[in-house]
Amino acid sequence: MNAALTRADRNTPVSLDDVVAPSVMEALHCLRVAITVFDAEERLIFANDHFGYMFRSLPFREALVGRRYEDIIRLEAGEIADGPARQDIDELIASRRASLFHGDYAPRDLPLSDGRIIEVKTRKTPNGGWIILWSDVTLARHNLEHLRAAIALSADAFAFYDRYDRLTLCNDEYAALNGVTSPDAIKGFGFNDLVERIANTTVAAPDRAAWIEKRHELHRVPAGAMTMVLSDGTAYVMRDRAAADGGRIVVFTDVTEHHRVEKALAEQARTLADTRKALAASKARSDAQANYLADLANKLDQTAASADSTKKTLLRTMSHELKTPLNAIIGFSDLLGTLADSASPDQIREYAGLIHTGGNNLLRMLNQIMDLTKISAGRYEMSRQPLDAALSLWTLKDRFDGAAAAKSIAIEIDDSENGLVVEVDESAYNTMLGNLVENAVNFTPDGGTVRLKAARDGDAIRISVTDSGPGVAEQDLTRILEPFEQGGRSTTDHPAGAGLGLTLVKALCEMHRGTLTLTSAPGQGLTASVVLPAK
Repeated sequence: MNAALTRADRNTPVSLDDVVAPSVMEALHCLRVAITVFDAEERLIFANDHFGYMFRSLPFREALVGRRYEDIIRLEAGEIADGPARQDIDELIASRRASLFHGDYAPRDLPLSDGRIIEVKTRKTPNGGWIILWSDVTLARHNLEHLRAAIALSADAFAFYDRYDRLTLCNDEYAALNGVTSPDAIKGFGFNDLVERIANTTVAAPDRAAWIEKRHELHRVPAGAMTMVLSDGTAYVMRDRAAADGGRIVVFTDVTEHHRVEKALAEQARTLADTRKALAASKARSDAQANYLADLANKLDQTAASADSTKKTLLRTMSHELKTPLNAIIGFSDLLGTLADSASPDQIREYAGLIHTGGNNLLRMLNQIMDLTKISAGRYEMSRQPLDAALSLWTLKDRFDGAAAAKSIAIEIDDSENGLVVEVDESAYNTMLGNLVENAVNFTPDGGTVRLKAARDGDAIRISVTDSGPGVAEQDLTRILEPFEQGGRSTTDHPAGAGLGLTLVKALCEMHRGTLTLTSAPGQGLTASVVLPAK
């Protein structure tokens, strides 16, 4: 086609109808945009049907082919409206032709006398000619003017950005926020540049970086709002939302007075809240003092009653537990003295054994009382060292195998993993586990079983002693940890022992920052577990 349009006979214009397929020509005539094509000599070689509709005073398009661009301008000048666009015809031709030769291809609006506005776009063709498009933008321009008028009347600051984040339209208020007096001074600026300008103009220096970051975050979401307080106290609610064409709409609303009222109300609310809080705290302190005094009086009464009960229990228990071994010691020593000449060696050994047993029971009870007294007074001295918990179970088994065998009781040790090391005072540790195993052997019927086990329990080590004895009712598990108490029986029943073993175990365990737990049920035996910190 280019070859055909540039043939040697330049005086004869070439029509596009001669070189373009009829179907393409038909498509061009169907467009709702006027299209004109000029050759390198500025002669019209094509105009579609819509061009004649757009300029109604012009001849038919067939009569225009071959005319030069300035002739077309002279013909359409009669339809141009009065104003800046309607000037001296020669000036008009010169300004319009300048867009052809100086690369000024920006769209130009051409207002017509009938009120329509035609947008003219010019582009150069590869063969040195030009294509000029004529579009009726009347409705779009009127809408834009209405929008301009609306935002100009608004007290809010408005701004519109295109899909490339360039400012396309704003009012004077938005220009003022950017530190300029006219919207034209910042039209076409990018969003990032204008955010920096607003921050430098209105935001205090220490807060700028945080404000800019928050502003960019708001610009990335479909719609959002944030409050902006300037260094002079002016406050804005800033809204930023996406437009349907991919652009953004930004609105700044001055809420200074509302912000001040809210701030005053908030300060009043804080003052009232602080007052209520102070009154509540004062009342709480008064109530706490009253409750403390009442609790103190109640605890004093309970302590006095408990001390009285403990004293009576101690006296009753001590009178029995001291008298029993002492009576045995005195009685059998008297018998030895009376029967010294006639007693057989077996009788002497038997009486001596009973005296020895009574002395040991008495010594054991006195030692337990002394240990509890030291612990209570904070004078129990401990020397902690690492101890293999699993290995210690075998030592316990050896220690009590004889007493267990006398009752046909089997002491069994469950499998334990290696490395179960506790950090304890060895004497206190042996006392704790010795009391537990001794209780288990004493309360297990003949032919029963006592099981020993060491296992890891989180960051601690659990050592358990389980017997197959009669067990203890759940309601008695807490009671038997108190001094001079026995499982299922009160101290008035004169049980064997003073009831201090579990009390001492609990106290020693707590000195190691550990715990003692008992689990049992009637007829199901009892499990006593000592949980101690691992090394």
